[in-house]
Amino acid sequence: MRTRMSDVSIEPITAAEYFESGFFPIIRSGAWADIGFRSSMEDVYVCVDNFAHDYGLENLSGGPNAFYGVFDGHGGKHAADYACCHLLRIILEDEDFPHEIEKVISSAFLQTDAAFAKACSLDADLASGTTALAAIVMGRFLVVANAGDCRAVLCRRGKAIEMSRDHKPVCAKERKRIEASGGYVYDGYLNGQLNVARALGDWHMEGMKTMGSDNGLGPLSAEPELMTTNLTEEDEFLIIGCDGIWDVFRSQNAVDFARRRLQEHNDPSLCSKDLVDEALKRKSGDNLAAIVVCFRPQPPPNLVTPRPRVQRSFSAEGLRELQSFLDSLGEQGGDGNCP
Repeated sequence: MRTRMSDVSIEPITAAEYFESGFFPIIRSGAWADIGFRSSMEDVYVCVDNFAHDYGLENLSGGPNAFYGVFDGHGGKHAADYACCHLLRIILEDEDFPHEIEKVISSAFLQTDAAFAKACSLDADLASGTTALAAIVMGRFLVVANAGDCRAVLCRRGKAIEMSRDHKPVCAKERKRIEASGGYVYDGYLNGQLNVARALGDWHMEGMKTMGSDNGLGPLSAEPELMTTNLTEEDEFLIIGCDGIWDVFRSQNAVDFARRRLQEHNDPSLCSKDLVDEALKRKSGDNLAAIVVCFRPQPPPNLVTPRPRVQRSFSAEGLRELQSFLDSLGEQGGDGNCP
């Protein structure tokens, strides 16, 4: 599945294009998480600024290569921990990586989900679910894959560009898919039980997923939605957060807040903490996790809004009145009445 957005330039990716551009982002990242007002912590995250180095992938040297993920668990933390630990490895071990990056990422989500199902069959105590959002930067390309209601927002010269779509059961597109898969939406919840339409895990919940079905999908889908864009000099940073952040921040509001903080201290780790702390002040009732990925070493610049040019025009009648006024001044000057 590939989603296009009017504000996001989406182009197919080929291996040769990864590093051919003259512009490369300078990657810096930071993250912060807090249990918030919940009794247990089920949010986890992962930040890998250079996976080629960490995993010994020499063929990817020569440009930025980074991976970031947030996982919002429900019914326990096991699914979130499992996805956090295994998703990147499954992506990098795929023989089609990096040549068919979008196909590889989509497959990795489904493989992670199936592997967790097998783990749950061996240990019923692992039963749980998690939303998942992963972002990969390769060269100048940013790929975001989302299954659930975590969100990634790109700051492009101060403007918030949403790089993911929240998968809620009440969304028309999700409701249609759910009903076509044999499920239903009741009071905003998938099958009356979950407030997300896509997630990994939840194999223990009856009627959500069917192992061995023709497409491997049920009313609750683990298939991610992908959005891809070219990073340019105008792209300043990316915010990735679990839904506890977005319960109290709108996308543009979060970008404006983070931008001001980065202008003050230019520290993505501290900026992530600032976002989480502000969400707590705004009384977010969920666990909180945020990642900030900066694409340049300098803080975001001050944006100067150019003054609009004022264009004035005169009607033909106005010109005649002006000419008459000037003529009268000339006549007064001729009579010696002007000083």
